[in-house]
Amino acid sequence: MITLPLIKLRPGMITAQSIYNKEGASFLTRGTPVTAHYISQLKKIGVKNLTVTSINPAFSILPPDDIIQEKTRVKAIHKLHDTYQTLAATGELSTDALADTSEEILIDIFSNRSNLIQLTDLRMHDDYTFAHSVNVAVLAAMLGSHVRLSREEMLTLIMGSLLHDIGKIMVPSDILTKSGRLSDEEFAVIQMHPETGRKRLRDLRIPSASIIAAIAGQHHEHMDGRGYPHKLTGDKIHRFARIVAIADVYDALTSSRSYKPAYKPHIAYKIMVNCSPGQFDESLLFLFFDNVALYPVGTVLKTTMGYAIVKKCEFGHTLTPTVRVFGDADMNLLPRPFDVDLRDFPPDAITHVLEDMEVIQLSLRMRNDPARFLQEE
Repeated sequence: MITLPLIKLRPGMITAQSIYNKEGASFLTRGTPVTAHYISQLKKIGVKNLTVTSINPAFSILPPDDIIQEKTRVKAIHKLHDTYQTLAATGELSTDALADTSEEILIDIFSNRSNLIQLTDLRMHDDYTFAHSVNVAVLAAMLGSHVRLSREEMLTLIMGSLLHDIGKIMVPSDILTKSGRLSDEEFAVIQMHPETGRKRLRDLRIPSASIIAAIAGQHHEHMDGRGYPHKLTGDKIHRFARIVAIADVYDALTSSRSYKPAYKPHIAYKIMVNCSPGQFDESLLFLFFDNVALYPVGTVLKTTMGYAIVKKCEFGHTLTPTVRVFGDADMNLLPRPFDVDLRDFPPDAITHVLEDMEVIQLSLRMRNDPARFLQEE
């Protein structure tokens, strides 16, 4: 997969991303062939880049399957948007629609547990909150399914995830979308949103209100006590909040915002595992990354054997995918590309993950799109 500026798009390329706004309106669904009309419409709504599965339109490679259906994701964003709108307009928080949404997410998760997380979406400009909360719910549900939560516990976890940032409704939008560094005073306002959310959710007239409130109130707490708002430690943080904390940070790191680019999954992994000791529940964190393709299918790598493209990722071995080596270290095309399971090689076998511009340069040098090697056997 590669992200291209619109000027580089060609009809026939297959989109690897869905594009939708905060209301859940879908402008383009992943897996759809790009047309001249789509390119024109994307320009009109302000999209500057699009992720596609191949540089060459001749290779009709579909993106990997998601762990929930696209219609489920879009409907969830729409329902969450409506819930927030009603709350802002009337002061009333109704969770009826979100209960149905949670059921639908749960059904999809149980139907697709074997699919790794290796997909992204493209959100329109500052319309981040709703898509982010749905992604967090999906990621948390995936993790919850692997720790064998009951059906009722899963529904509570999903609902709490959807509403984990409800306290941000009281944070001024100019702070939420600020492109520069927050001042101490602005960050103090941000730090109030978990407690604001907890207070808002504790009075829900549903049996799981206390747990849903705990998720909102504790998802920024750290295992070592250095989080906020109450500097809770270890088991004092609800297990569901520890799950949501991981999903929340991962989605934030891998999403593009006004103040930062999206990090690739392997970079998010390094940040969360190596740069944030004491922040997360480690047993949950490593289980989470057992289910996230750190090198998604289609990623182009430089390895100790030469240039390669990722063909397959498997549960529990996300650091060591199966790759097809197609070029030598000097960017010469191999006469006979070959497959390698990186589990059989030292941990440093991957030496570099190519950025999009580097993939384009490699393609020009070799006169071959690396994606073609996903089709060849």
